Amino acid sequence: MHFLEVRNVKKVYTTRFGANQVQALTNVSFGVEKGEYVAIMGESGSGKTTLLNILATLDRPTEGEVLLNGKSILNLPHREIAAFRRDNLGFVFQDFNLLDTFSIQDNILLPLVLANVPFSEMERRLKPLARRLGIEQLLGKYPYEVSGGEQQRTAIARALVTRPQLVLADEPTGALDSRSTDSLLRLFRDINEEGQTILMVTHSTKAACFAKRVLFIKDGEIFHQLYKGSLSEEEMYQKISDTMTMIATGGVVCG
Repeated sequence: MHFLEVRNVKKVYTTRFGANQVQALTNVSFGVEKGEYVAIMGESGSGKTTLLNILATLDRPTEGEVLLNGKSILNLPHREIAAFRRDNLGFVFQDFNLLDTFSIQDNILLPLVLANVPFSEMERRLKPLARRLGIEQLLGKYPYEVSGGEQQRTAIARALVTRPQLVLADEPTGALDSRSTDSLLRLFRDINEEGQTILMVTHSTKAACFAKRVLFIKDGEIFHQLYKGSLSEEEMYQKISDTMTMIATGGVVCG
């Protein structure tokens, strides 16, 4: 059994007054092993963000199942969903989602505060994590006082401080310059090599080539997948680019 299993997920949106239906996902099935680093790619409107929202329990599928460690995440009582997200999932967003009135330290610790974790345990987790992410000297500052790359590292620290089973990243490099992007991608790779499971939605071929596997979505379905294996980032970049070209032109993917 996979660590994360997505089984025959379908999502249909009904427009106002039920006049029209839009099928965002069609029979999507795949598995993710513990410790994997998976990127999901596709053109705008392909369904990848809808899929991420379902995995994050922010949306529910019309049909299908999603299992984490063998347990359905779709049958949770409404009152338990927020606690499930906090205890099991870490989120990294394109726009960071930091609170400007909170210090860097308080932004990182917020999910632990909400979980009523003792302050001594918060400190025990915070210091090595901040050191690991290179933001130890920034903890007393506020988000508007630091760079975009430092804000994203803060968001990653907030995602990891709860020791989540799964990190979900939505276009994590989208708001970063090239230097900060390179730094973040190396950081994600290192975190994954330490055992953290990561699932990332991205438009960026550069970001995707750091993942161990890339799933391609087209018209709401899994269209193709690539395993990195022993390929270099440069070789993976070319394979991803070729696949995205095939998707855009309607060609056939080989290999």
